[in-house]
Amino acid sequence: MPVSLGQALAWRLDRQFLVTGAACAADVVRRLGGIPTWSGDADLAVRRRLSDPAPDAVARAVADGDLVRTYAFRGATYLLAADDAGAYLAVRAASRQWELRSWREHYRLEAEDWPALRATVREALADGPLTRPELADAVAAHARFSHLREALADRSHTLNKPLAWQGDLVIGPSRDGQMTYQAPTASPRWQAPPDLDDAGRYAVLSYLGGYGPATRANLHHWLVEGLSAGRRRLEGWLAGLIDDGAVVEVEVDGEPMLVRAADRDSLAAQPETATVTLLPGLDPWVLGPGTDDARIVPPAHRAAVTRGANLVLRAGVVAGAWKVAGGTLAVTWFAEAGDPPTGELEAEARRLAALLDRDLDVTVSAAEG
Repeated sequence: MPVSLGQALAWRLDRQFLVTGAACAADVVRRLGGIPTWSGDADLAVRRRLSDPAPDAVARAVADGDLVRTYAFRGATYLLAADDAGAYLAVRAASRQWELRSWREHYRLEAEDWPALRATVREALADGPLTRPELADAVAAHARFSHLREALADRSHTLNKPLAWQGDLVIGPSRDGQMTYQAPTASPRWQAPPDLDDAGRYAVLSYLGGYGPATRANLHHWLVEGLSAGRRRLEGWLAGLIDDGAVVEVEVDGEPMLVRAADRDSLAAQPETATVTLLPGLDPWVLGPGTDDARIVPPAHRAAVTRGANLVLRAGVVAGAWKVAGGTLAVTWFAEAGDPPTGELEAEARRLAALLDRDLDVTVSAAEG
């Protein structure tokens, strides 16, 4: 089935709630797979996609347990929907990094020690959140793990991450400026990590539901490079989904790409759009497919996008960058994007001003070079 890139990106804009907003923050995060909190503006990324972008929408979703903060893609901190976080964590844990010789020797932990360590961590968090040093002290109080106090309290969080991937802890509310860990079950919507193959198939289908049509390279970027799923493992999940008819191939401007079978008809019927969208830097729109996807990010501007430049999209393609200084929204428009659509930029600026709760005048300049 042939479709144009314009149709594909218009469909993706709609799927990512950038045309019609979502009802709640958890719907946004679930559709996108996760929102990075380590850089960019997670709050703006979510609220731009809400039909009612209340200032506390994200914080309230975290407090209510609809969203959890934990270590996910590339080991960094992400917002995940509590009801499907376990699937992504199961994929991330598949590499069993803690069983590598370097880990076993450095932490003096063998594979058979981990069930007891995990149980000790869950017991420590059973009565509520603990700061990192408090958790380290609680675990080290057990003679078997007394040597882990420094590692568990370390600012790198390295030893703590596999505990998160196996569903034993998530990041809790800040206390006196210190981060805490809490039990995932503090969220009433938490679902424990499922069987790995079930989790992998879910992750593939979810990605295609939010970022399709996608190439195999896009899927490898998200699940292999992002979650260390393993190339062979991912290809196995994908082959099974294709054999079952759940995933099908389409041609996007002549290039084979993958979509969920359930989405084929709506994709074919999708009209192209020239809509303008302002997004924060490092938004999932570019992180999901990868900043090296030239369909989304012009190669000449990849470095700026990767460094976190705020994004101006036209028809889903990065066409410029923006920044706010005082009462001015300054847009830098890329020459290859054609003439800047002043009216659309002003309309989108008003939306951004409402999200930021400030008045903004718009200036547009051409990118140098």
